[in-house]
Amino acid sequence: MTTLAKPPHGLLAPEPPHPTPPSSQADYHAMASPIELLRSLPASPRAHASVHAGRAAVKRVLSGEDPRWLVVVGPCSIHDPRAGLDYAARLAELAADVDDTLLIVMRAYFEKPRTSVGWKGLINDPYMDDSCCLDEGMHIARRFLLAAAELGLPLAGEALDPLSPLYLADLYSWMAIGARTTESQIHRELASALDCAVGFKNGTDGTLDAALNAIVSASAPHAYLGMGRDGRVAVVNSRGNPHCHLVLRGGGGRPNYDSVSITLAEQALKKRDIPPAIMVDCAHGNSWKNHQWQPRVLTDVVGQIVGGNHGIRAVMLESFIEPGNQPIPADLSQLRYGCSVTDPCVDWDTTSLILRNARNRLRPLLGN
Repeated sequence: MTTLAKPPHGLLAPEPPHPTPPSSQADYHAMASPIELLRSLPASPRAHASVHAGRAAVKRVLSGEDPRWLVVVGPCSIHDPRAGLDYAARLAELAADVDDTLLIVMRAYFEKPRTSVGWKGLINDPYMDDSCCLDEGMHIARRFLLAAAELGLPLAGEALDPLSPLYLADLYSWMAIGARTTESQIHRELASALDCAVGFKNGTDGTLDAALNAIVSASAPHAYLGMGRDGRVAVVNSRGNPHCHLVLRGGGGRPNYDSVSITLAEQALKKRDIPPAIMVDCAHGNSWKNHQWQPRVLTDVVGQIVGGNHGIRAVMLESFIEPGNQPIPADLSQLRYGCSVTDPCVDWDTTSLILRNARNRLRPLLGN
């Protein structure tokens, strides 16, 4: 029998007489485990069917098996579930009208990455008062997704906190990894374990390398530390996600939706043997965060497709009921209904108009 050698002196410290917290700079509060939340708020058969049909349809569109185009559209972030569901009901009707050409998926984002500080989203601070009731925020977010899924809408989210998908990802048909986290190994590993298609955004500086590396990484199997649905730390062995793709969102003070940028992106994808499925984000750096530019970006992108481009398979728009955005007031009763509290959004009437116009321009390409 082989005896294992003792570790070098000082490598292992003696156990303390009492457990100590991992940090004296933080307090810890227990919250429901993922399985507890999923059992208390389960998906109905209708919601479950909507999610899985949406996932399959998104994957077919991105691969080109389905010749339609994917449109991920909705509020920059959900802060008012009532207004969000109002928007969802409108979008479900529009989705049915344009379904022969466009596959509509609603943005349902609850977490916001911040460049410095600010409101971090409904999960983190559902009451927008710095109370940071994350447990309640997670419950509110899941209830919203369940209600939206009942409308038959496929839903899209951003994987920001690596634990949140354990609570919510079963209700998403598409997910994004944002520009600030595309380089993160944790998020690449997370994407490799997701059942839905995942879009990696180019970096905030506008370069593509981080996103391309992320797509390659996430398509491969990984073993990493994570959390199981029972809330216990676990070793996760992912199988790799073959449905990852590139999202062009502009950056570095420049847009990258123009035909030259699209061609360069297609060449970069081909060089890395990555399927040429590109989503153009009409907001963020491609619109200089000016919601009035988003329709112009969409018009240009649709024109490229009509002109013969086959690499663009999807677009993203930030849209809500009212145009623009608003600061979060001290008196929350002063919030404008249906207006974003994060990035500015296109209003509903404009959204409906530009998507119907896009459908009318693209439909002849399908030949039916």
